[in-house]
Order: sequence, then structure tokens, then C-alpha cells
Amino acid sequence: MAAEQVTIRTRDGECTTRVFTPERGSGPWPAVILYMDGLAIRPALFEMAQRMADGGYVVLLPDLFYRAGPYAPMDPKEIFSGGSVREKLARFFTSTSKTLAAEDSAAFIAYIDTRTDVRGTKIGVTGYCMGGGIALTVAATYPDRIAAAASFHGGNLATDDADSPHRLASKIKARVYVAGADKDEGYPPEQAERLEKALSEAHVDHRCEIYQGALHGWTMTDFPIFDAEAAERHWRELFKLFGETLG
Repeated sequence: MAAEQVTIRTRDGECTTRVFTPERGSGPWPAVILYMDGLAIRPALFEMAQRMADGGYVVLLPDLFYRAGPYAPMDPKEIFSGGSVREKLARFFTSTSKTLAAEDSAAFIAYIDTRTDVRGTKIGVTGYCMGGGIALTVAATYPDRIAAAASFHGGNLATDDADSPHRLASKIKARVYVAGADKDEGYPPEQAERLEKALSEAHVDHRCEIYQGALHGWTMTDFPIFDAEAAERHWRELFKLFGETLG
């Protein structure tokens, strides 16, 4: 993998970030930020980031759990082996939020602007699970920089919470693609309808879909519910979105 590790200073500390570039070619390329899922930085995400980069992008993969301190790579099999997943990951989940990650993204964007291998000023963002809501929040927070935003099996996208992404729809200028899982307690039909309504009323260029038969986390190759067919569909949609908005 053509990856490098950098440290990006945010308002709250130092965020370890991996940067992936295409294994072929010399650039420059458009930039993309990949917002991780709740099981944090691990080989499966490295593989995803590299595949994204090989599509013709400079890809940043920041560790959003940097406030929680150092940790060993998480093993999904162990995390899902029994007991409450949320309890096992509590110290990590409480260390960040959609709002904090959006604030961190100012530093990520500033770092992107220093790279000579990045082309243009428009940026794409994509997020998975908890990263899905973050991607939409970032798109609303930096509307003049984010041209494309995707969320895959994101949860809590349209709730009564103050930081619910659907509340920010009027601030989004990016083209948006949202793909939900068929059976996902974190993104039930009523949330999907609420998000669709908010984006439509805000005149956001968007497409929201539910992948029938897919379960929450279907894109992750190291999850027991990984769905190869649905994952490939996700890749087609993501590259289409980025290709049409970032070039």
C-alpha cells in the first residue's frame, strides 16, 4: 500500500492520520476524507482506503478516537463475541462526536491544502456506521469545500438529537448519497423518511437508498455480516459520486 502516517494537530490534540495515494501515477489527484466506523483504525480500513485511493484520489483516514489515547487494533471477532458492544467501546465512543469530528475536520482540510499532490479545492467525504453521520455533518460545516458526501450504513442520521445531521440539510451544498441497511435499528424506516424529506426540502442534490438484505456494517470485510455483493454496489456508487463531482 502507498500509505504514509502523519500527525495532524487539532484544537484538542494530535490526530494520527494515514494518507493513501494511488499505487500508480504521480498525480495530482482530488482529495477524499474517509471517516471510520466504531471499530476504529485497523487493516480492513486500510484496504478500503487504498482501494479508494486507487480510484484516483488522495485519501485521508484520520483516527477519530485520538482523544481516548493509544489503543491496540480492535479485533471484530472479539468485540462481537459476546456482551454489549457499546459497553466495550464506551471510552472510544464518548471521546468523539459528530460535532467534534466536524471541528477536527478543519485541521484535516488545512492539511490537505498543504499537499502538492492534491488537485483542486473540492473535497469528497465518505463515512461508515458512526462515520456516516460525521460525513454529512462535515458537508454541512464546510459547504464551500465539500463537493460530495456519502454515508454507508450510518446510524442516527435523523433523530430528535440536537446534532442530528438532517437538521443541517439546508447548509449542505454537496451532492449526497446515503445507503442504509435493510434491517438496522440505528436507521429505521422512519429515520430514512425523515432524512429524505429534509434533504428534499433543502433542495440538496441527493439520492437515498436502502440495500435490501444487507445488515448494518455490510461493507466491512472483517465483519461476520460482510456482504460482498452489497459491498461492490457501494463501491460502484461511491466512485460514481466522486467521479461526477470531483473529476
